[in-house]
Amino acid sequence: MSDKQTRCGVVAVLGAPNAGKSTLVNQLVGQKVAITSAKAQTTRTRMMGIALDGDTQMILVDTPGIFAPKRRLDRAMVSAAWEGAEAADAVLLLVDPIKQRRHELEPLIEQIASRPERKILVLNKVDAAKKEPLLALAQELGGKIDFADIYFVSALTGDGVPEMKAALAAMMPEGPWMYPEDQVSDASERLLATEITREQLYQQLHEELPYDSAVRPEKYIQRKDGSVEIHQQIVVMRDNQRAIVLGKGGSRIKAIGEAARKELTELLGQKVHLFLHVKTDERWSEDKEMFEEMGLEWKS
Repeated sequence: MSDKQTRCGVVAVLGAPNAGKSTLVNQLVGQKVAITSAKAQTTRTRMMGIALDGDTQMILVDTPGIFAPKRRLDRAMVSAAWEGAEAADAVLLLVDPIKQRRHELEPLIEQIASRPERKILVLNKVDAAKKEPLLALAQELGGKIDFADIYFVSALTGDGVPEMKAALAAMMPEGPWMYPEDQVSDASERLLATEITREQLYQQLHEELPYDSAVRPEKYIQRKDGSVEIHQQIVVMRDNQRAIVLGKGGSRIKAIGEAARKELTELLGQKVHLFLHVKTDERWSEDKEMFEEMGLEWKS
């Protein structure tokens, strides 16, 4: 660190489910921290990335998609999302111009319109969207909220992201960094490991497994030989779901474990021994302890 004046601040990343928030956070950080999945509502915890831009450190709060909460789990996710936006120095609203998801975008616009933070509108997927409708959408949304800036980016290719990152960095207040330079994510490795497994669960089971599954950490042991031993429990609500996760002769859970282990080995930079087992618990989403393990706040 030079003795130049450092800046540090919090950026809340908001948007309808599947707008590309996790992909954008990963682009800003420069490596994978938030799970990206085609299934909506996968970001349950306030997984944060830490982006550096010169002498500026930005804590990115990758908030869960805000949607109408029906179950206790949903309510906890929504409250985590808004807490993430409470202490922000800037609020970034990410919009997918192709699938606008107006029913989810409109309430979000209403809720952030009156917030005090500086707001930035980011229109994603410029690589795929047509120019005229894109500009019309920017104008329309700009009429509803007083945005400090509007950016057109592609979270997938990174197009337009560096300019937006520099502008965000300039908005951050002067102050000391909150995290050491080498610590890019405050998500503990244990939590990151469960997120990676959960992402594989979604990717490999697509439509077969509903959103009623969770991955809970059991043991995380650093072995003397420099490798790490990770034990996780996959919890589903019904026995037939358990059979789906296991697969014929255990083939599916083996494939999930193998893919997750590979990715974890790369992310953690050490050899990983991953042990998964599946448990049926029809009441898991009412379990206070499990919520806390997933980094969510229990609200009765």
